Amino acid sequence: MLVDNLLPGGAERVAATLAIGLDRSRFEPFVCVSRTIAGPSPLIDDLARAEVPILPLTRASRFAIGAWFPLVRFLRRERVDILHAHKFGANVWGAVFASLARVPVLVAHEQGSTFEDQRYRPFLDRELIARTADALIVVSPEDRRMMVEVARIAPEKLRLIRNGIVPPVPSRHDIRDELGIPPEAQLVGTVAVLRPEKAVDVLIDAAALLSDVFPHVRVLVAGSGPEEDRLRTMVRERGLEDTVLLLGLRRDVADVLAALDVVAFSSDREGTPLAVMEAMASGKPIVATRVGGVPDLVEDGVHGLLVPRRDSRALADSIARLLRDERLRSELGRRGRERQQREFDIGVTVRQVESLYEELVARKRATSALGSR
Repeated sequence: MLVDNLLPGGAERVAATLAIGLDRSRFEPFVCVSRTIAGPSPLIDDLARAEVPILPLTRASRFAIGAWFPLVRFLRRERVDILHAHKFGANVWGAVFASLARVPVLVAHEQGSTFEDQRYRPFLDRELIARTADALIVVSPEDRRMMVEVARIAPEKLRLIRNGIVPPVPSRHDIRDELGIPPEAQLVGTVAVLRPEKAVDVLIDAAALLSDVFPHVRVLVAGSGPEEDRLRTMVRERGLEDTVLLLGLRRDVADVLAALDVVAFSSDREGTPLAVMEAMASGKPIVATRVGGVPDLVEDGVHGLLVPRRDSRALADSIARLLRDERLRSELGRRGRERQQREFDIGVTVRQVESLYEELVARKRATSALGSR
């Protein structure tokens, strides 16, 4: 598995979880991290417990070509059969170095396609990644559509494999007690890496609107990232310190979700977000923006409520509707949990990836055998 980093983002979690879940009687997994590993990471801990070796590189910038040489030597020395790259950057470099190291099978994995402000990307997806890779995994029908219609990649090169999760299991830790939240308060929350595309600022705007109607509402934001300082400043400038609580990176996401009445996702773009699946697994009603692969997970009015992106009023109104209707909250949460258990379990994802690996290796060996005759 080739990833840029092992920070707790969705694509990185997918790579680590796949490596951990592969059948060790048929596969020997390794994870290569191209960026310098700085500080602790739950994913590193998970890989260590599962005894999955990590090959760390020291790439400090996109132009540090020499930092890739240990990977090339490793691929050649270990006679690696499959290089599975995750996300656009790793897909690009994986295409280059899989060819250089003569790796038989290259799998590229896209976790949410967007071509906004990246005019070069459709070209690289089509002419480098798709031409070099034996298969390009997409995680939602919307991603597949974008790759075909925008990047003009041949449909037969694409494989739709939805993400799956290990359902979070809460402990007995009381989040309300920890944070000093009174029993009468209604809790709305989100779990996200605080990047611009998660649009948590829209949720903060919605929180201001909600606080006018629900004086005891609290909005919990679990996660860290490059947007954290800006969001804290926004909360302070809006006078929302008692309403919006930025919790930072949490290892007890299951306990945070268990405490919530409504889970909200205000993203500008998404692939097939694991956090949405975790909210479904927790039996919580969801309000989310209608972007990317979200409608493929959450059917409007069935598992949650969907709203337009960048519309804080619509987000606040839908959250308010659920806060007022306990029966609707319960029904949406129940249906969401049932669907997650049925369709978005990590075991299903791992088995599909294993089948793809075996299919591609068998095809490559058959082609090599014909060529040697």
